[in-house]
Amino acid sequence: ELTHTINLDSEIEHVRSKSKALFLQELGFAIHLGVPVVKISLTKKVNTQLGRLINEKFVSGFGSSFWITVPMVHPSQYSPICTDDEKEDSWEWWNDFRTYCNYDKHLGLVLELPDIKHIPLKNEIDRWIGEPVKALIIPTSYFLLNNHGKPVLPRAHQELIQRFLAIDVQYIIKSDSEGDLSVYTKYLHFLGKKLYVSEVNLEFVQGCEDFLQNPLQPLTEHLETNIYEVFEKDQIKYTTYQNAIQKALEDVPKEVAVPVIMVVGAGRGPLVQAALNVSYILHRKIKVYAVEKNPYAINTLIDRVQNEWNGQVTLINEDMRVYEPPEKADILVSELLGSFGDNELSPECLDGAQRFLKRSGVSIPCSYTSYLAPLQSIKIFNEIRNNRPADKTLRTCYETPYVIHLVNYYQIAPAQTLFKFEHPNWSDVINNESIHPETYTHEMVSWFPIVFPLQEPMKVQAGSIIEISFWRVENPDKVWYEWCLEAPMKGCIMNPNGRSYFIKKH
Repeated sequence: ELTHTINLDSEIEHVRSKSKALFLQELGFAIHLGVPVVKISLTKKVNTQLGRLINEKFVSGFGSSFWITVPMVHPSQYSPICTDDEKEDSWEWWNDFRTYCNYDKHLGLVLELPDIKHIPLKNEIDRWIGEPVKALIIPTSYFLLNNHGKPVLPRAHQELIQRFLAIDVQYIIKSDSEGDLSVYTKYLHFLGKKLYVSEVNLEFVQGCEDFLQNPLQPLTEHLETNIYEVFEKDQIKYTTYQNAIQKALEDVPKEVAVPVIMVVGAGRGPLVQAALNVSYILHRKIKVYAVEKNPYAINTLIDRVQNEWNGQVTLINEDMRVYEPPEKADILVSELLGSFGDNELSPECLDGAQRFLKRSGVSIPCSYTSYLAPLQSIKIFNEIRNNRPADKTLRTCYETPYVIHLVNYYQIAPAQTLFKFEHPNWSDVINNESIHPETYTHEMVSWFPIVFPLQEPMKVQAGSIIEISFWRVENPDKVWYEWCLEAPMKGCIMNPNGRSYFIKKH
């Protein structure tokens, strides 16, 4: 940690000069020692010279990271002698500083916890969670003694720490006196185990945290078996599908002796199995068609028909958009939804496949809606700009949406509805282009959110209105999205004509 008295932005010249000399001397010693992290505290609002020198180090290839320390709640916020105009916001200090350093990925944040009387509101904590927080400073004075004479944190501090566990922070114990701190470290180790709540389906999401994934192109690329395996681990999804199939089959009139169920995009057969399960539960005979264009997945389906399904399923190895069925279905079942609902061309596929369906038939799903919300995540921003593939420009990276299991982020405002599609769609002219600007199933993890980047971070004042224009556009060969920021400031239209990202139809 660098000396606290360093003041590179002092108004007094000789103080600035001595501070710079001390800063460079201590930094040189840190380089000599090979320390991975240099920690420095912000003690005032203006840190322009400090930001300039640190950014200069980043640009010149400095090997260590800088961790910037600020109080989670600035003392002026609760000072009885400070007027509203005199109150400082620690986040503003941090935001100004990291802007000087161009949001460099080697710049981390250390937060000093407030005392129990001044723990911030949930929305302020949420904002900090969207930042690259590396450590929390916990003064020993915040600990209480339990009945066994051991130090423990009050519940309010425990709950605050729990909020940061997901982003894997470290702890720095701060003591005003010399002494053995091992009892505090043992307690924090115990507390971490006590408070940590593992994610549902941890095996499914582990390693995906804040990792950029390209959306699938299932119409033009045959999915690999490991992708199917990942999908099939989400039992909540298939239980939900099975419940929907059961309700739909119960509604099919008894006059229909053998209802027909068509599973389009059958994959390796989990929805076929769900339909057969319902047949057994209701003791009602059904006829099942499984339509799947992937020639490799068909091999698995053939094996299941012979060894599990006793020949009850008719397999069709064709594209649902061109297949001509010998009869019409009472129930059409599909799992074509992507992270943005329609981004794997479910509307185009189901509109093409609905000719399989009787006019009285039911599509599962019958509708789906995509939602849009603004978010803050410098980690995601840096992942995008620092991991450019050799064959892509930086502009292309910013104009590509990514499927991400979001962890280190802050959702700034509630989500708003964007696109909605309904099936079957019996309109004479079907137009799946939309500019309409307008529930999550617990424990379902098949779909991570999709992120549409902006080229530069943008500061938004509290109470400001964020307005986005968003288009879903198509031509005979592809479908793509375009988006642009309208307010609080105008932005350029991203991905015009699908130049950087599109979903292929063929």
